[in-house]
Amino acid sequence: MTLAPFPTILVKQLDHAKDIPLPSYATIGATGMDLLAAVIEPITILSQERMLVPTGLQIALPKNYELQIRPRSGLALNHGILVPNSPGTIDEDYRGEIQVILLNMGKDAFIIERGMRIAQAVISPVTRAIWKEIDTLEKTERSYNGFGSTGLF
Repeated sequence: MTLAPFPTILVKQLDHAKDIPLPSYATIGATGMDLLAAVIEPITILSQERMLVPTGLQIALPKNYELQIRPRSGLALNHGILVPNSPGTIDEDYRGEIQVILLNMGKDAFIIERGMRIAQAVISPVTRAIWKEIDTLEKTERSYNGFGSTGLF
């Protein structure tokens, strides 16, 4: 079996991140790459507080791709550190620094240190659609039922 070639992401590492490794896959089967904090000094996120954390990276994605930013499961489980707009989206035409919104839902303050793995980055193809307005929709078995209408089991 031959794998399709990986998309190439062009990256510029900003001055405040020159000593921080670029994102990479931790294992051969990993879906996400760790994004690292490019903070100069440690920053503290108090309980119930949001903070924008820099990565020191600017990228150019291939056409029809996005970069999704997702929480790291260990940070979420062990410390309540979430990405509140998960998945965050970096569009193919964005050229600013990638920054991660982190939310501390834990009861204790959490300290972000330089080089800490703060989020996962997943590269995903994008499908675009066209909206077409109509007067009625085809009926289905489910119809208008939602929000738990199919039950728990």
